Amino acid sequence: MDGSLAPSGYSLLPALVTIVLAFATRQVVASLFAGILTGAVVLYGQTGDLNDLNPISRFLLPAIGSTGYASILLLYLWCLGGLVGLWNRTGGARHFAEEVGARLARGPRSSLFFAWLIGIVFHQGGTVSTVLAGTTVKPVTDRHRVSHEELAYVVDSTASPVATVIPFNAWPGYVATLVVGTIPLLPDMDAGFDLFRRATLFNFYAFFALTGTLLLALNLLPWVGGRMQAARQRARETGELNAPTAEPLLPDAPEPDYDHHYRPHLVDFLVPIGLLLGIGILPYFIWGSYRINEAFLSATLSAMLVARIRGLPLSEIMEAFVDGCRSMTIGAIVLGLAVTLGAVAKELQTAAFLIATVGSAIPAWLLPALLTFLCMGIAFSTGTSWGTYAVVFPVAVPLAASLSGDPTYLALCFGAVLGGAVFGDQCSPISDTTILSSMFTGCDLMDHVQSQLPLALAAALLACAASTAVALLLPL
Repeated sequence: MDGSLAPSGYSLLPALVTIVLAFATRQVVASLFAGILTGAVVLYGQTGDLNDLNPISRFLLPAIGSTGYASILLLYLWCLGGLVGLWNRTGGARHFAEEVGARLARGPRSSLFFAWLIGIVFHQGGTVSTVLAGTTVKPVTDRHRVSHEELAYVVDSTASPVATVIPFNAWPGYVATLVVGTIPLLPDMDAGFDLFRRATLFNFYAFFALTGTLLLALNLLPWVGGRMQAARQRARETGELNAPTAEPLLPDAPEPDYDHHYRPHLVDFLVPIGLLLGIGILPYFIWGSYRINEAFLSATLSAMLVARIRGLPLSEIMEAFVDGCRSMTIGAIVLGLAVTLGAVAKELQTAAFLIATVGSAIPAWLLPALLTFLCMGIAFSTGTSWGTYAVVFPVAVPLAASLSGDPTYLALCFGAVLGGAVFGDQCSPISDTTILSSMFTGCDLMDHVQSQLPLALAAALLACAASTAVALLLPL
């Protein structure tokens, strides 16, 4: 397909089939593949080309052979999987959680606050935050009878939202490349960065999500939804951290070996984490660029080096690394299918169809809320906030500028896109962030989705109300 085919309502079918089956059957792998197969049928109906009817050659192989999936597989899954495997063997992450968490965590409330705090500290967004936060705090929250649904929500609801509020990560640079040149006010990257920073003040979904998560952690949120309340009550009263029907993507890690051969130390955790965060953040201030790939690789290699220097045999280091990678197999399959479904959505122009249905004949005060809802739908259907940004920002920015020349209004619409896409990415069962949040907190994927969705929807509705109120106050 060369993009000449007009987008249609049929482009929504792959995502709808996947999401409906995921909720109905709780079988994510089968649901994802069914969505991909549906996409092949839809494409064949448009082109009549039998080659388009083969989902393997048409979608799956190109998607998993892409640089993007190779980066996910080799760096996010293998490097982090190997790093987690090493921490399981050395006890590095657990030792850090015990040393630091013990000073903060005295019960379910304080341990969940510790999880929220770690989510804010690891503010790189998406896969980075979910894996690091989940791995670090799970031993602490498990000890204090915090359900995995609660922990998965705290981890997921701080990962991407905080990355759009604290702009010291890869998000501003990516978004700036999408909006440069779309209007005269954005002639270069510096202008794009500046707009991103100003828009963070109007990213109401992120603020409501982070605040709501904090209130839930402190047990101050007046309403948490039926499923989350049931999970909380089950864990506190029975100690069962997962529902009886749960099937976590990643089984609980084995207890680290604290025998005389190797005693865990804070350096086992702090050196890799320091390199990961340092290499991921400092180049931005020095050169204005990011080195995320180098950060992951350095963290894994440094964990191996520290373990070897401190006496762990090389054979055990490699065994731990391989065990960590092996534990990621199901996750790699799920993420590969999710990436493929994203390629299906792009091929069928799902986002273009959704944007076209909104139209431009709308009042200026209503546009921020509509952009939020539009991005919520696209990101939920495609499982990606960055993909949503790629198709919405080039349209939303000129549209907002055509309705009003007020720079504050432009920032308001910009923030609406930022927040709406994060909601969909956070809540969609086909999103890598959602998948990894459940994976590294030991939670069943659909239990995580269904328990956090009411809370996220409440934050999204509050965000739409807030953006509408601000728009009504502006001199449009």
